Amino acid sequence: MRVTALAMLISTAAAAATDARDDDRERRDAMRRAVESGDAMPLSQILPKLRGRIAGDVTGVDVERQRGHWRYEFRIIGRDGRVRDVYVDARSGEIEGIEEK
Repeated sequence: MRVTALAMLISTAAAAATDARDDDRERRDAMRRAVESGDAMPLSQILPKLRGRIAGDVTGVDVERQRGHWRYEFRIIGRDGRVRDVYVDARSGEIEGIEEK
């Protein structure tokens, strides 16, 4: 993924955050606290790890808390044109699963 694509992703995420509903704001605040406490890695550390393992372009990012831990969900369009959801443990940065769409 090129730097411009990453910049667009970050600016899009920032714009979406501005318009977020209260529950989204609470989730972001909780995630920020998780990063500050070391319970989760920031997106800026996760993305390079993911890029090294999965070829393609990140077109979407979500974060959620499941079964007591934080998890990133990335939507990736592969070089082959296939769309995949990639689930990454936010604490370790390890891929938990890949679902082809």
